[in-house]
Amino acid sequence: MKSMASLLKVKRDDESLMLTMYWAYFVNGIMGTLIGTLLPFMKAEYRMSYVLSGAVISAHQIGNFVALLVAGFLPYLIGRKKSTVTLASGIIIGFILMTLTGNPAVLLLSFAISGIGRGALSNIANVVMSEIAENKAASLNLLHALFAVGALIVPFSVILLTVTLSLDWRANVWLLVALESVVLILISLSSLSNQPSKRSNGGERGFLTSGDFWLNTAILFFYLCSEASIVGWLVTYFTEGGRLSPALAQMTSSALWLFILAGRLVCAYLSTRVKASLLLLILGLLQLLFFIILVSVDSTPLIYLSIFGFGLAMSGIFPTVLSTVDIKITGSTVAMGTIFAIATLGAIVMPVIVGVVAQTGGMAAGLGTIGIAIAVMVALLLVKFIMAANKRTTR
Repeated sequence: MKSMASLLKVKRDDESLMLTMYWAYFVNGIMGTLIGTLLPFMKAEYRMSYVLSGAVISAHQIGNFVALLVAGFLPYLIGRKKSTVTLASGIIIGFILMTLTGNPAVLLLSFAISGIGRGALSNIANVVMSEIAENKAASLNLLHALFAVGALIVPFSVILLTVTLSLDWRANVWLLVALESVVLILISLSSLSNQPSKRSNGGERGFLTSGDFWLNTAILFFYLCSEASIVGWLVTYFTEGGRLSPALAQMTSSALWLFILAGRLVCAYLSTRVKASLLLLILGLLQLLFFIILVSVDSTPLIYLSIFGFGLAMSGIFPTVLSTVDIKITGSTVAMGTIFAIATLGAIVMPVIVGVVAQTGGMAAGLGTIGIAIAVMVALLLVKFIMAANKRTTR
């Protein structure tokens, strides 16, 4: 049986680095979901208002956005290894601060710092796997599948620690801190460069004139518009609309991550057999179709069927798009950091738009605006497919 490294076409010397990046992204998935899971506990103990509760989530995303920009340039000053460890330590610092006080200023700072750590790990993991794996589509789909695994197990871990074992909610934080400490140790011992990277004369800004860069960035922007909004508002949509019981509505979040995980594994397999541009177009069309079904049906089985299809279709778009980006761009932490930063703006802006529309037109109208973002993404995927087809015919 072939090893994972051979299937992904990773050199033997890079196997340990590959495993380190996969572990880091798995823990990143745990951290990202843990914030939303623990927020109700923090809200109750610290007597946080709805305004503050929303503000700390925004602070985390803003920290993530800032890190994606800084992570692109810091390696040129202190090297990849030092910059990654420095920024990623923000997760540990931020979560420890969350357990100490309910002071609004400290909470906003702690969530922002944790976002910086999240963005740093996201950037380095995607950049490194794009560099060391020849089968980029499969390696990136597997990377993001592990993120989904981490996100999926969080609700069960929280229930185990807080309900079954009757521990304080902070026990989940200490567990995350322990896991994140292992990540930092492994990165410190890894083969990542510890020397400042060399800049080429103007070369690092050349990607800004690349049509490939802007097309793929736009696709990821609108993808994250839909992902962040669905993940953030899905439970509220079903709860307030009365289409599902509160228990079943809560389960939609776990179900979505389960289906995303399955989809990323399927896409990792298909990426070796189907051209990326065609696979992306099919996934985009299916995502739009299942979203329409999701907001149109009232039957519980059909709702979960639509979530199943939506999760499968959504799952492979982000990593597969990254796998098609020119190697000159993926090899640059500046270029990749810029892609992630611009795309992350979609995750910051769209949930707010959904909330504003829902405030005046109802939750159904708010969620419906996500369909516009998905439709734009599909149009861009069609452009990408046509461009790829034209390149093949002109060779």
